[in-house]
Amino acid sequence: MATEALDTPHREIPKAQTQAIWRTFWILLGITVLEFAIAFMVPTHWHTFKVAVFVALTIVKAFFIVSEFMHLKGEVKMLIWSILIPLIFVVWLLVALLVEGSSIFELRFFQ
Repeated sequence: MATEALDTPHREIPKAQTQAIWRTFWILLGITVLEFAIAFMVPTHWHTFKVAVFVALTIVKAFFIVSEFMHLKGEVKMLIWSILIPLIFVVWLLVALLVEGSSIFELRFFQ
């Protein structure tokens, strides 16, 4: 049984990393504030526009988080494309399924 405490020296984060973290924080905060402004200021009859803007801003935030925190910003372009292309196809599939499902729903129940 150890009775000694390990003495680890306190080290500060270097200035360059601190600036990058704060820069990332402010960018994500700005995008989030923009989302809130759109949510409360855009009229409700523009629902499709609001949803499209929210999806676009969410994708922008996701790519920014992935590039910063998963360190993909400096990676090889082929690795980035191997992640991006399947994601584009999945989003396309979801949009296609929603459009087709909505069309079938309208044909079935509102005819």
